[in-house]
Amino acid sequence: MHNERRGIPARQLQCLIFFLWILFWQITLCSFAQAADPTPVESERTQHADNWQEAQAGYVLSFPRDHAAHPPYRTEWWYYTGNLETVEGRRFGYQLTFFRTGVTSTPTTSSRWAVRDLYMAHFAIADLAPQQFFYFERLNRAGVHWAGADTAQYRVWNEGWEVRLEGDTHVLSASEGHATLALRLTPEKPPVLHGHGGFSQKGEAPGNASYYYSLTRLPTSGTLQADGKTYTVTGLSWMDHEFGTSFLEQDQVGWDWFSLQLQDGGELMLFQIRRADGAIDPHASGTLVQLDGRTQHLAKNDFSLVPEQYWQSPESGARYPTAWTLTIPDQQLKLRVTAAMPNQELRTAASTGVTYWEGSVIATGTSGSQDIQGRGYLEMTGYSGERMGSMLRGQ
Repeated sequence: MHNERRGIPARQLQCLIFFLWILFWQITLCSFAQAADPTPVESERTQHADNWQEAQAGYVLSFPRDHAAHPPYRTEWWYYTGNLETVEGRRFGYQLTFFRTGVTSTPTTSSRWAVRDLYMAHFAIADLAPQQFFYFERLNRAGVHWAGADTAQYRVWNEGWEVRLEGDTHVLSASEGHATLALRLTPEKPPVLHGHGGFSQKGEAPGNASYYYSLTRLPTSGTLQADGKTYTVTGLSWMDHEFGTSFLEQDQVGWDWFSLQLQDGGELMLFQIRRADGAIDPHASGTLVQLDGRTQHLAKNDFSLVPEQYWQSPESGARYPTAWTLTIPDQQLKLRVTAAMPNQELRTAASTGVTYWEGSVIATGTSGSQDIQGRGYLEMTGYSGERMGSMLRGQ
C-alpha cells in the first residue's frame, strides 16, 4: 500500500499567511461597516446573514450556462470521478475536484490582492492492480490568477490543474510528481437534476440546500501516468456540480455518497447524511437514471444502505465501511457495493481540512431476476472524528 500527498509549498504558505493577515483586516472593517449601516440587503432571492445568496426552490438550471461558476453563493464544487482501464485490462480509479469557498461577498478594497474566494483542489489516482493510491491537494486564491472559476464560460483551474469545456467535451488535466491526467469526457446523456428540479434540500432550515446536478455517463479517453509510467486509458466518468451557501446543520456529522454506472446502461446516485446520535437524517436522497435518460427521484424510505465490512485507516484511525448492501425494493434492485481497494483515504489538512474516503467501487447483484454489475465511486465523510467545518455550514 502506498500513499502520496503534497503539502503546502513555500510560495503557497506565504500566500496563506498573507491571506490570513488580509482576512483579519477585512473582517474588522466589515464589522465597522455593518455597525454603521445595519440596513439589510434586499434581493429577489433569499440572502444569507453575510449577504451570500441562499439556494431555494424555483431556480431553473440551464446548460452550458450553469456549468460555470456562481459567485453569489458561498460554496461550490465541481467533482469528477471515474474508472479507467488500458487495453490490457489494467484498471485505475481517478478523482479531480475543484472547490470554491467564499471568504467575503463584498471585499472592502478593489485591489487584486483582495481575497473574496479561496480555491482548493484534490487530485487522486488509484492504481488498482498493485493497490497504490496517490493523492495531492492545492490551496490558492484568484487575485493574482493562481486559481479561479469563470462565470461566462466553463473553465475552472488551480495553477496547472484545469477543467474546461470544448463544445460538449470536458477536458481535464492535472499533473503532480509522477501522477498525471489528460482526459476528454463527452456526455452520453443530458444533465441529471437531483432533488426536485435540481434543488436538493440537506436540512430542516430553508437555507440548508444546494443546486445539484450530475453528468452520469461520460465516456472517457486519454492518458494517465501513475508512478512515472504513462498509460493510454478509456472508461466512464461521472461529474457532480453543486453550489449553495449553507449545506449542513449542527447535528449532521457526515455523509455516505454513491455514484454507480450499471452494465444495463442505467446509473444511480444515493446519499445519506448521518446525525451525531447515529441516526440517518430524513433528507437522504437519490436519483435512478434509466438507459434512455429518464429519472426517478428517491426519498429516504425508498432505499436502504447497510454497511457490511470495514477498513480502519492506520493514518487517521477512521473506520470506514468499505462494503455495503444497497437495496431499492420498488425497483427489485439489490447490490453489494465493495471498495476496489481498501485504502483510498484523503487527508487534506493543507486545503479543505477534511479527512475523507473517496474511491473506486465494484457493484454486483440483481435487478429483478437478472444479474447485474457495475462500477462507480463512493465518498464517506465524518468518520475521522473531525467536524465538517464552517465551509459547509455557512458560518
